[in-house]
Amino acid sequence: MSMDQAVTAEATEQAITAFVSERVKAEVPADQDLFGSGLVSSMFAMELVVHLEQAFSVQILGDDLKRDNFRTIAAMTALVVRLRGGEKPADD
Repeated sequence: MSMDQAVTAEATEQAITAFVSERVKAEVPADQDLFGSGLVSSMFAMELVVHLEQAFSVQILGDDLKRDNFRTIAAMTALVVRLRGGEKPADD
């Protein structure tokens, strides 16, 4: 991963953390299970999808809509970085 990608991933994680923390009115560690902890409802999960699409100019479709991609801030960060082209598929 290049330095630009690292900064992008860090900035992405910070932005997602700020959004989630503001919405749930609590500090949320990047590895906290948002569903398991009860912080995220199914309605808020849909808000997360819309927010990520709008804030980071990505489209989240099909298999990417699975719950595991939204379970933690770290997972959402990885999803956004991958969708923005920051991670190359292993097959290339």
